[in-house]
Amino acid sequence: MSDRAMPGWITEHVERYLTTGGDEGHMWGGVPTLLLTTTGRKSGAAHLIPLIYGEDNGTYIIVGSKGGHALHPSWYENLVAHADVKVQVKADLFSARASTASGEERNRLWALMTNIWEGYNEYQERTVREIPVVVLTRT
Repeated sequence: MSDRAMPGWITEHVERYLTTGGDEGHMWGGVPTLLLTTTGRKSGAAHLIPLIYGEDNGTYIIVGSKGGHALHPSWYENLVAHADVKVQVKADLFSARASTASGEERNRLWALMTNIWEGYNEYQERTVREIPVVVLTRT
């Protein structure tokens, strides 16, 4: 997928998710995770990462928090450059189009996501950037 080294615990999470069709790895720390594959904005290579998600009216919602870092995560920069992504939720693998929520939609989806992972509020307090909320719509 990618030649970028991920921390061992993320690599293990992804491997378990992939080898079990999400039977193991879908739930992580009590929250649901999906696998997102983006296209590298510079390399053109596929990059896969597990992310916490929520659901809203048939779409999947993810958050580009990077733990409150000053910069957006690479996966977010990649999907801004290439909005067509691959998503795996449990054993369901599909193509999707990513878009960044704004305004009232972002506020509503932010509340949905902080109900799933309260840490997002703390991450937002650590940074001056507005943490992006991304909508993944199946194509």
